[in-house]
Amino acid sequence: VHTAGQNKAVLDPFKPEKKEDVERLKALQLEVHATFIDLVKERRGTKLKDDPDLFTGLFWTGIKGLELGLVDALGDMRTVLKTRFGAKTQLRLITTPRGFLSRFGLFGSSKGFSAPDIVAAAASGVIDAAEERALWSRFGL
Repeated sequence: VHTAGQNKAVLDPFKPEKKEDVERLKALQLEVHATFIDLVKERRGTKLKDDPDLFTGLFWTGIKGLELGLVDALGDMRTVLKTRFGAKTQLRLITTPRGFLSRFGLFGSSKGFSAPDIVAAAASGVIDAAEERALWSRFGL
């Protein structure tokens, strides 16, 4: 790895871990976590329940999040928007532009596969085959 700067290789996975790098990372994580807690408390205010697990990194279902005061309500986007902005609210589906070949049912159609999908599948197949071959070669097969 070629870099410029004295600290560019901090926590490089290809180098031995340094105690001071880990300590710096932990300090940054604590700072980010404290900022997050302050922001949530400021925004949610008295709606938050006094639960000792609230900021431990645990996560919950929507129902439990509602009980803890993390959200105001549960719902899906369409229903919430229509309730908030009126029954005439319309959501437009935004899709990627269709290419020339998709007009003929080839690449990019909703019924078939896109070119990136095909390339990704082929690459994945090659990698899977190579890994399988490597495993069997351990046994001389």
